[in-house]
Amino acid sequence: MTKAFRANALRTLATTITYLEMSARPARPARPAPVGKVALLRAERPPRSFYLWLYRSVGRDWNWTDRLVWTEDGLLDVIHHPDVEIIVCNVGGVPAGFAELDFRRPGTGELALFGFLPEYQGKGYGGYFLDHVIDAMWRPGVDLALVDTNARDHPRALAMYQKAGFRVVRREEAWLIPDAHFQGAFDLPPSAEIFNLQRREEGAG
Repeated sequence: MTKAFRANALRTLATTITYLEMSARPARPARPAPVGKVALLRAERPPRSFYLWLYRSVGRDWNWTDRLVWTEDGLLDVIHHPDVEIIVCNVGGVPAGFAELDFRRPGTGELALFGFLPEYQGKGYGGYFLDHVIDAMWRPGVDLALVDTNARDHPRALAMYQKAGFRVVRREEAWLIPDAHFQGAFDLPPSAEIFNLQRREEGAG
């Protein structure tokens, strides 16, 4: 689950993380596919550059910055782990959104990341993709599904997860690094300030 970091010289943007869980596969009819050519494909061991392009393209407006301070090895250790799956929603052959599923904790499926590029939001793809992702989380051996969102995320994210069957279990205050620190870049060497922060946070576990 998303770690609630404390405020520091870089983490100056306050937010509230809402943690949700689901204890049984939801019973619901299959949702019809949206209009157009939609393909849901797993990205197997995606290159760092492609992953960060997705992460930035989807999350830039919502202050997704935590993974931008991860070391290259630290990021690849997660996204190439055999119990982590990156699923890309392609519309007309174009990557439109993605989900990251994390099964590293026994008995648990976590929806670590979920979202769409701005051009594909509000067109019916989100609910269809989320249903698919939730079904994928309920694989044999999983008895708890988790997700979290925060007050800086898409304003409809929390309601969407609740409508899908997740329930709120707790909330926690946290601090984010403002997106402005990265100036839109995602594949440049980190500044000394960012580098020192990532070392401190890795050391803190």
